[in-house]
Amino acid sequence: MIRNRFTRNAAALAVAFSSGLLPNIAGADPSPRDIMDKVATVRKLDGSEAVVKMTMVDEGGHTREREITMATKLYDGGKTEKRIYRFLSPADVQGTGVLVYDYESQPDDVWVFLPALRKTRRVVSSQRSQSFMGSEFSYGDLSIPALDDFKYTVVKDEPVGGEACWVIDVLPKDGGTADADGYSKKTYWISKEKFAVLKGLYFDHDGKLQKELVAQDFKLLDPAKKRFRPMHMEMTNKQNGRRSVFDTEKISFAPDTKDDYFTTGYLER
Repeated sequence: MIRNRFTRNAAALAVAFSSGLLPNIAGADPSPRDIMDKVATVRKLDGSEAVVKMTMVDEGGHTREREITMATKLYDGGKTEKRIYRFLSPADVQGTGVLVYDYESQPDDVWVFLPALRKTRRVVSSQRSQSFMGSEFSYGDLSIPALDDFKYTVVKDEPVGGEACWVIDVLPKDGGTADADGYSKKTYWISKEKFAVLKGLYFDHDGKLQKELVAQDFKLLDPAKKRFRPMHMEMTNKQNGRRSVFDTEKISFAPDTKDDYFTTGYLER
C-alpha cells in the first residue's frame, strides 16, 4: 500500500515538472534557441511611436546628426512587425522614408522612399547587409532574423555592466544566409533578467571582428508583457573607425498606432 502510494505520488510529480507546474529545482538554463526565441519576443511591442536622433561619427571624429520619427505595430498574432522610419532633418534627407515588414520566418520586405527622385525602391533580402541610410547599422542589424536560419551555442556566462548574461554564438546554417546577413558569426551578450541583447560582436566573412554593438538604458514600455527597448544603441565599426548612435529621445507605447502608417502610400506622402 505504501509503495503504491509512493509510486503514484512520484508519477504525479513527474507530470507536474514536465508540464511546468513546478519549478525546475536543478535550476537549468534554457536552451540557446529558447533564449533567442525569448529575445525575439521581448523586443516586440504591440505598437510604439518614437523620435530618434541618429548620430554618425567618421574616423576623424566629425559628426552628422539626423532626426527620425519611427512607428511600429505587430500583426499576424505577433509574427510580423511593421516599422516605418521618416527622416525629419537635416534638409538633404528630409522626407526620406523606410518601410519594413519584419517577418518571423521569411525574408523581410523593405522599401525606401527617396523624395528627391519621388521614387520608392525595394531592398531585396539579399541586400539586408547594406548600410541603413549611411550608418554603421545594416538593415539586417535592425531586424529580427529568421531564427531557423541560424545555429546557437551558449559559450559562457559573463556580466555586462554588472548584469548577468549568457554569451551566445550565432552561426548561419548555410552560405546563402551568411551572404545575405553579411557576417560569418555574431556573438551576443544577453541579459538573464531582461532577455535583451546588451552587447554584440559581428565578424566578417574572413572571421575578423568587424563591428561591436552596445545597447544601454533599457526602458520597460509594456510592464504587463515585460517588453523592453534600449534608449541608446551604438554600433562601432572596428575596421574603419566609424560609429553610429541611435538615441531615443521620445517614445510611447501605442498599440493603437494607425494601420495607414505601414503602407507604401503613406511612405510616399
